[in-house]
Amino acid sequence: MIVVMKVGSPEVELSRISQELKQWGLNPEKIVGKHKVVLGLVGDTVDLDPLQIQEISPWIEQVLRVEKPFKRASRQFRHGEPSEVVVSTPSGAVTFGEHHPLVVVAGPCSVENEAMIIETALRVKAAGAQFLRGGAYKPRTSPYAFQGHGESALKLLEAARSASGLGVITEVMDTADVEKIAQVADVLQVGARNMQNFALLKKVGAQDKPVLLKRGMSATIDEWLMAAEYILAAGNSKVILCERGIRTFDRQYARNTLDLSVLPVLRSLTHLPIMIDPSHGTGKSEYVPAMAKAAIAAGTDSLMIEVHPNPIKALSDGPQSLTPEGFDDLMQEMAVIGKAVGRWLEPAVVLA
Repeated sequence: MIVVMKVGSPEVELSRISQELKQWGLNPEKIVGKHKVVLGLVGDTVDLDPLQIQEISPWIEQVLRVEKPFKRASRQFRHGEPSEVVVSTPSGAVTFGEHHPLVVVAGPCSVENEAMIIETALRVKAAGAQFLRGGAYKPRTSPYAFQGHGESALKLLEAARSASGLGVITEVMDTADVEKIAQVADVLQVGARNMQNFALLKKVGAQDKPVLLKRGMSATIDEWLMAAEYILAAGNSKVILCERGIRTFDRQYARNTLDLSVLPVLRSLTHLPIMIDPSHGTGKSEYVPAMAKAAIAAGTDSLMIEVHPNPIKALSDGPQSLTPEGFDDLMQEMAVIGKAVGRWLEPAVVLA
């Protein structure tokens, strides 16, 4: 249930209404939009009459029920306004959101060694990326596949962050690792295999770093949004949704089926920013450029693209990784579409 306040509602009245609603056993959450203030009511509202709440104050314009099971993630909860996730990086603040320039995240699947991760970071930064991705801990289908270097790789990500000025996005797999990963990462990623690891969702929701939530391989959109609800309900409002392909009946030609239809669907359902991962979504580097450009045209807020200096020798996901040269070319191609849809930010010119 949401309480929409009239334009110009005084702060003292907002406080008074919130206090009265708390006495009813509800938890009001203040949401400040561009034009209006909304109070999102969390709690048992099933038997509440909206007209009864409306009578609390003449400053209340409207009381509406949120029909979806995902309350905080619902677009209704913000009265139709999109949310923004602002991330501090060494080069400055970067904003993920519907009305902001496209954010590009790039880097290898796994952190292999210091020279490789720093070289990749410098190359993708020069091409225009704002974030470096790289796995320190890797969930793999086979127990014999490369699992990542763990804690030592976090130090390498830190070195790459310092050398390049990029923000860092890396995956957390275990509740025990959240705090040490949060000390290095600017955004914590919850991967597809952990989308419904509810203990992990609560843990990342209880800390204040932004969270990138990837869609599970067989997850419905409602299941995905309910997973986001766990993070939001734990107190962390900085959630970014990432579509990375789902498992369908045809896996002969592509690793997964990249569901670009989630872009208009999610826009109608949720206020959260959206990222598309065409690398995992296709599994083949030759398909990545087409899907990346299609995602921009369809309205994505962000892209995650795997880049490796030598994909043939990559310890994980080499076939879907672009070379730095390929990434340079793709960024130029994406700029054409990004400018056409008004979502492209030209890199700042540094004067000597």
